[in-house]
Amino acid sequence: MIIDDFRLTDQVAIVTGAGAGIGRAIAVAFAEAGADVVAAARTEADIAETVRLIEATGRRGLAVVTDVMVSDDLQRLIDRTVSEFGKVSVLVNNAGGTLPRAAMQTSARYFSTAVHFNAMAPFLLSQLAAQAMVDTQGGGAIVNISSRSGDMVMTSMLAYGAGKAALNMVTQNMAADLAPQVRVNAISVGGVDTQAMAFVMNDPALREEYVTHTPMGRIGQPRDIAAAALYLASPASSWVTGVILRVDGGTTSPSFQIPVAPIEPRTDS
Repeated sequence: MIIDDFRLTDQVAIVTGAGAGIGRAIAVAFAEAGADVVAAARTEADIAETVRLIEATGRRGLAVVTDVMVSDDLQRLIDRTVSEFGKVSVLVNNAGGTLPRAAMQTSARYFSTAVHFNAMAPFLLSQLAAQAMVDTQGGGAIVNISSRSGDMVMTSMLAYGAGKAALNMVTQNMAADLAPQVRVNAISVGGVDTQAMAFVMNDPALREEYVTHTPMGRIGQPRDIAAAALYLASPASSWVTGVILRVDGGTTSPSFQIPVAPIEPRTDS
């Protein structure tokens, strides 16, 4: 039956940023589809709750406190997974994000950190995971959580957008290099009701503007992204690699804009 192609029975998945929001939704969805899941994030209490939800499905969970900006943490995450479960089947690079900041207020350090967090860290973890996948079961699947900010111009999103644009190219180039053993795809996420979007969700005017300019007429939910991640991680997409899948309610232009102050002339004497 075709539904069987969407199952992850006895696979082992790692999900970063799994303590809340999209990451938690993906981790639980994968467990519901039959996978054992390693939940990685910086806050122990958050991933402990995610593991509780994973185990409620009847699958095994493992919480590994991880800062994806620390290389040693990335290696330890892979090592713990292989030690506990014997293999790595799927990696979801969900950890990422950068707060909005106008271009003229974006420092070199802020820009560099955004690119590292959103593109370099997923790349480095993907290298480690891909090798572990091939070593332990001959191959696997990587799913990167990207953003429409990576291909759509939005005010105050220069650093974040550059990081996600870089992640899109990491996805496509790694897909070419790692095929056919490891498939690499990404989800280009629109506005989803998570803590990262609280500045929109908690502002009635911005929220209304967002819904009005989204063709599907609603704000995205973490479950929407989890469903797409399950497709890209499962055998259902076994002939799919190097794809940036848009899950964004049909948006073709920004659903809202953040006001940016005009550049003022310098008054230095």
